[in-house]
Amino acid sequence: MRVLACTILMGTMLPAAPARAQTYDPNYPVCLQTYAIGGGYIDCSFASLGQCAASASGRAAQCLNNPYFAQDARKPPRQRGVY
Repeated sequence: MRVLACTILMGTMLPAAPARAQTYDPNYPVCLQTYAIGGGYIDCSFASLGQCAASASGRAAQCLNNPYFAQDARKPPRQRGVY
């Protein structure tokens, strides 16, 4: 009985392929999302909306802001004596 249960359990777990997660590159502020039958993809390798729009032209695609863009978190230097 245990062998049968283990065989059924392994048989249901093996066919499931691991899913590939969509990644957003935090180094670029603009992403290109393409649409296709059976799936599309997101390419976050654009420095500006104009650059992305040129790549999206004539395709089933749109440009969007990268929600994971890592902006520079440094504060500007503090100036003394200037009011």
